[in-house]
Amino acid sequence: MLDGKTIAITRSKDDASEFITLAEQNNANPIPLPTIELVSKGEKIVDDFLNLIDVENPDYSLFLSSKAVKILFDTAKNVGKFEKLQLAVANTMVMSVGPKTTLSLNSYGIKVNHEPHNNSSVGVGEEFSQINAVGKKVIIPRSGASNSFLKDLLNKIGVDVVELHLYDVCAFRDTSQWNGFRELFSQNKVDGVIFTSASSVRGFLEIMLQDYEKTDLMNRLSKLSLVCIGPFTSEELTKLDIPCIVSDVHTVAGAFDEMKNSLIVM
Repeated sequence: MLDGKTIAITRSKDDASEFITLAEQNNANPIPLPTIELVSKGEKIVDDFLNLIDVENPDYSLFLSSKAVKILFDTAKNVGKFEKLQLAVANTMVMSVGPKTTLSLNSYGIKVNHEPHNNSSVGVGEEFSQINAVGKKVIIPRSGASNSFLKDLLNKIGVDVVELHLYDVCAFRDTSQWNGFRELFSQNKVDGVIFTSASSVRGFLEIMLQDYEKTDLMNRLSKLSLVCIGPFTSEELTKLDIPCIVSDVHTVAGAFDEMKNSLIVM
C-alpha cells in the first residue's frame, strides 16, 4: 500500500480514471494534471484521410491513440461523412496500438484485426513482422508532434507508410487546475509523477517553469519518483539529466506498478 503518498499523472481527470482507481485502491492521493492540449487541424482531416485511402489504397490502418480515433471520427460525424469514413477504415485491416485505442475504435463500430502484445511502437513493428506484411502499405493518422521512429522502423521491415497529421500539441493553457499540485509541490509533499508521453513531459516543464527557475525545478524533480510510460517519454527527461524509471509495460497500469515499487523501496 502507498498510504498517504501523493502521485500525479500528466493527464486530465477525464483521461485519468484508471490511474485514479489504482491510486485509491492503494490508499494514495492521485492528482491528474491536464498537461497538453490537442489542436485539430480542422474539418479537412476527414477529406484528407479519405483521399489518401483512394489514392494510396493502403492494406492496413494503424491507430496509435484513442485521441486520434476520437478526433478523426468525431470530425467525420460533424461534417456528415461518418459512414463513409467508417466504411473506408473497415475496408482495411485495422491495427490498434493497445486496449484503450481498441475500445475507442470499437465504440465507432470498427473491428480491430491486430493489437500487439507490447503496446508500443516497437510492439507494432513486431506485430507487422509476425504477420509478414512485407510489401504492404499502412496509413497512420496521428499527431503532428510525432517523431519518425515508427515510420523508419516499418520501412526497415518492408512496410510502406503513409502518415496523416490530425492535430498539433501544445501545453495546456488553463493552469488553474494545477493550483493544488503547485501548493503541494512547493511544500515538497509530492512523492511521484507519472509521465504519459513525450509531449506531456514538454508541457509539464513549460507550465512548471512559469513558477520555478530551471535549476530549482530540476533539483526538486530529481528528488521525486518519476515514472515514464515508455522510452520516448523518458528521453525528454534524460536529456535534461533528470533521473526517471521507464515502465516495462507501456500502459498506465504498468507505469503505476513501477511507481508503486519505487515508492515502497523509498
